[in-house]
Amino acid sequence: MPFTQFTNLDFEQIKAQIKDFLRSNSNFTDFDFEGSNFAVLIDTLAYNTYINAFNANLVANESFLDSATIRENVVSLARNIGYVPRSRRSATATIKIDDIDLGTTNDSTPKFITLRSGLVCVGNQDNTTYRFSLPDNVSSTRVKDVGGTSFAQFDDDITIYEGTYLTRTYRVDTSQDQRYIIDSPSIDSSTLRVYVAGINDTNIGRKYAKVDNILKLNKNSEIYLAQEVQDEKYEIMFGDGLFGKKLENNSVITAT
Repeated sequence: MPFTQFTNLDFEQIKAQIKDFLRSNSNFTDFDFEGSNFAVLIDTLAYNTYINAFNANLVANESFLDSATIRENVVSLARNIGYVPRSRRSATATIKIDDIDLGTTNDSTPKFITLRSGLVCVGNQDNTTYRFSLPDNVSSTRVKDVGGTSFAQFDDDITIYEGTYLTRTYRVDTSQDQRYIIDSPSIDSSTLRVYVAGINDTNIGRKYAKVDNILKLNKNSEIYLAQEVQDEKYEIMFGDGLFGKKLENNSVITAT
């Protein structure tokens, strides 16, 4: 009895191959496959074979980086070789801030002012609103007195990023296998900033540095890694106490 090879995904050819296989058996040599109820069983076998072959073909394609087409599968395969796909990128603008009037100079006049990270300006073009934000604080170069009035001056140009400034906080629970996933699928990961506040800290905490490898790290390195997970969202990962500092229980993570 010959072995039948299924080398295509055509339903009719699969059905014909099943008939040829059955005819090769002496018990079905003269059987009428076209005009009997047996045809229903053959159709069922052909349909099942067709579906299995189609699924197997998809699984095989999605198992290799060269042929995968679904983004999550490509990302997962790329992770095996240490590659993190880039996220979306915000439009940027470089601006120059002229002198900011701080009012009459007196003893309480600050030596400098700081533009806090977050939303800094809103623009409108063709009835469309555009929001621009700062990922980091920016301080003025100096405060200058001109005729009894103080002005804050910025010597350097400032880069602002188009988009909504988001903040996410997480409380660490070391009793669980906890994951820190940013729930927005359209972030610009290049502007991601991560802070960790210990149980005794009263402010936002210490800024952690983003790294893309574990070389030259020790147990006290305040670092994090970011990787893309499902639905183009990003997960923040921290050290384990060997490569990078391990988070303390009840610490608060702030991601902006």
